[in-house]
Amino acid sequence: MGTVEIEAPIIKTRTDEDVKEDELSPIEEVRLTVPNDDDPSLPVWTFRMWFLGLISCALLSFLNQFFSYRKEPLVISQITVQVATLPIGRFMASVLPDIKFHVHIPFFGKKELSLNPGPFNMKEHVLISIFANAGSAFGGGSAYAVGIVTIIKAFYKRNISYLAGWILIITTQVLGYGWAGLLRKYVVEPAHMWWPSTLVQISLFRYQETEVQQRTSRSKFFLIAMLCSFLWYMVPGYLFQSLQSIAWVCWAFPNSVTAHQIGSGFRGLGFGALTLDWTVVASFLFSPLVCPFFAIVNVFIGYVLIIYIVMPISYWGLNVYNARTFPIFSSHLFTAQGQSYNITAIVNDKFEIDLAQYDIQGRLNLSLFFALAYGFGFATIASTLSHVGLFYGREIYTRFRASQDEKVDIHTKLMKKYEDIPSWWFHLLLTGSVLVSLALCIFLKDEVQMPWWGLIFAAGLAFVFTLPISIITATTNQTPGLNIITEYIMGVILPGKPIANVCFKTYGYISMVQAISFLGDFKLGHYMKIPPRSMFLVQLIGTLIAGSVNLFVAMWLLDSIDNICQEELLPENSPWTCPGQRVFFDASVIWGLVAPQRIFGTLGNYGALNWFFLGGLLGPVAVWILHILFPSQSWIPLVNLPVLIGATASMPPATPVNYNAWILVGTIFNFFVFRYRKKWWQRYNYILSAALDAGVAFMAVLIYFTVGIEEKNLYWWGANPDIDPEHCPLASCPTAKGVIVDGCPRF
Repeated sequence: MGTVEIEAPIIKTRTDEDVKEDELSPIEEVRLTVPNDDDPSLPVWTFRMWFLGLISCALLSFLNQFFSYRKEPLVISQITVQVATLPIGRFMASVLPDIKFHVHIPFFGKKELSLNPGPFNMKEHVLISIFANAGSAFGGGSAYAVGIVTIIKAFYKRNISYLAGWILIITTQVLGYGWAGLLRKYVVEPAHMWWPSTLVQISLFRYQETEVQQRTSRSKFFLIAMLCSFLWYMVPGYLFQSLQSIAWVCWAFPNSVTAHQIGSGFRGLGFGALTLDWTVVASFLFSPLVCPFFAIVNVFIGYVLIIYIVMPISYWGLNVYNARTFPIFSSHLFTAQGQSYNITAIVNDKFEIDLAQYDIQGRLNLSLFFALAYGFGFATIASTLSHVGLFYGREIYTRFRASQDEKVDIHTKLMKKYEDIPSWWFHLLLTGSVLVSLALCIFLKDEVQMPWWGLIFAAGLAFVFTLPISIITATTNQTPGLNIITEYIMGVILPGKPIANVCFKTYGYISMVQAISFLGDFKLGHYMKIPPRSMFLVQLIGTLIAGSVNLFVAMWLLDSIDNICQEELLPENSPWTCPGQRVFFDASVIWGLVAPQRIFGTLGNYGALNWFFLGGLLGPVAVWILHILFPSQSWIPLVNLPVLIGATASMPPATPVNYNAWILVGTIFNFFVFRYRKKWWQRYNYILSAALDAGVAFMAVLIYFTVGIEEKNLYWWGANPDIDPEHCPLASCPTAKGVIVDGCPRF
C-alpha cells in the first residue's frame, strides 16, 4: 500500500568549513536539514534515557493497546513522546545528583554511568523516541499479531495460550530485524538512500534543541493544553456521547433511511458529519497537525471521488453487487438475503470450514463499500508498483548504483568513529527467531494452524521483498505493502484454515514492515550520530517490552469485558466495538476460512474485482504517457494515483466522520495557521498535537477505571445506552424490496 509522501520542514544549517565539498550529502534536503558535525563525547547511556525510554515504551504500549479495542482507537504516536519528554529530561538534568556507578552489560562490557552526566542532550532524546517508536509498534498502534489473539478469543470463541500468543507476537516483531541488519550497508550507509520521513523528526529535534529560551512557555502551553484536553474529553467520552458524531442530516430527517445513509458519520457517507471528540479526529489517520497540507489535499481528493462520486453511483444508481440488499457502509458479512452471516456455524471442531454448513447459508456477501475497499486495495498495490517504476525507477536505479560506488559522505564518515554492530549479532537474532517460530508451528500447531513450510515461505517472501521495498521507501517515501498479497497467496494454497492465513500474513507482511521500520530508525540514528550498538539494543529491548505489554493488556481486556468486540451484544454506546479487529476477523474469514476461490474466484460473487489489479497497474502508465506527450504541463506528474486510489485505505475500520474531521482540522492548522501565523505554528503546533493526545488518553483510562468497569451509564438524549448515540438508527438498513431486517422499515 502506498504511503503519502511527506515533505520535511527544512531548517537551514551552516556547513562546517572543514567539510570537503565531495563529502557533503548529494541530497539537497539532507544538506539543509541534517547537521554536518558531531560531538562523540555526549553521553547516551544515561539514567534519564533509560528511565524515560522504558516508561515511554511501556506507557505507549499500554495506551495504544487499550485504545485499539475502542470504537475510536486513538493512537499515541512517537511525536507525542518526542515533545513531552524534552521538558522532563531537562528537569531531571537540573535536579538529579551527579552520582557515578559501574555496571557490566553483556556484549558491551563494563560501563561507567552517571545519574546526571550534564545537560539533557539530543542523542538521549533520539533514543527515547526510538523506545517510544517500539511502543507505538506497527502503524502507530499495537503489535499486529495481537489481532490474531483477539479474533481467536473474541470472535471465534476459541482459546490460545499465553505462551503461544507471546511467541507469535515477539517473533513476528523481531524476525525482520535479523535480515534488516545485514541490509544496512545497502540502504542506511549510502548517502543516496536518504529516507525522507526521517527529516521531519530531525527538523523537530533540532527546532526543540534551538528553542531553549522558549522552553518555559512551551512547557506551560503543553501542560495547559493537556489539562484542557483531559477535562474536555469527559464530555464526548462519557457525558454527551452524541458529540462524537454530529450528524445533523439524521436529526433533520429522523425517519428517512436514505438521509441516515447519507448523513451518518459512522455507518453512512458522513455528509456534513462533524465531531467535537479528538479521538474521532486522530484515531485512524493519526494527528492531522503533523501531516503536510499537500498530503491532506491528496487524501481529500481521493476521499471525495470515492465516497461522494463512486459510492452513490454504485449504490443508488447501478446497484452494484445487489448493493441495496445490504447496508451502504459496513465491515460485517451477510447472507444473500441481507441477514448477518453466522460465521461460527461454518467453523468445525478442527477450526476449519464446514462446507455442509456453508452450503446451507450460501455464499458470503459484503457491503458495497467493503467490496470496493478490497478492489481499491488491489488497485493501490498494483498502481504503486507501476507508479514507482515509471516515475521513480530511473532515479532509484541511479541512486542505488551510485550508492555502491560513491565516496562516503560526511555522515557515514562521522559514524565510523563508533563501534559497529558485529554481523553475528544479526545472524544469531535471525537464527533464533526462525527456530522459535518453527517450534511454535510444530509444537503448538493446533493453536496457530500454520505448517512449518508456511513459516519458511512467509519469511522467504518477506526477505526477498525487504531490500527492493526498503530502497523504494528510502528514495520515494512510498512503501508498497504485502498484506493483501500474502493472504491471497495463503488462501489459495491452504484454504479453509483462518488462523493459518492470518499467521502467514503476519509473518510475511509484518516481518518486512518491521525490517523497514528498523532500517528507518537506523537511518535516523545515522543522521543524528547515535552509536549503532545503542540503537540496536534500544530497538530490541523496546520491541520485547512493547510486545509483552500489548499481550498483557489484550488478555486482560478480552477476559474482563463481557462480549468485547461483539457489537450486536454490547450496549448501544459501549466503546468496546473493536473496529480494527472486526476487519481483521473478516479478512480471516474471507481469505482463510472461506478462501479466495469462494469470494473472488469462480465460486464467489466478487471475481470482477480482480480486474482492479490490472486497472491499478495501467493507470499510472496512462498518466506517464500523458506526461511524455505534454511535458510542459507540470501538473500531470503531480497526479499520484497510488495516493488518490489509496486515500480511503483506512476505511473500514475508519469511517467518513474520521476523514471529515481529519481533513478539516488538518486544513485549519497546516494551511491557515501555517500561512498566517507561522511563528505560532513553528513554536506550538507539534506541542498542541502531543498535548491533545496525552490529555485524551489519560481521561479515557480514568473513565474506564471509575465508571466503565461498573458499566455506570447516563440516561438522557445525548448519552442513552439504549439508543444510537449518533441518532442515525436507520443508517444500517437495506433499501432493496423484500429484504426484512429487525428495526428497519420494509420497502
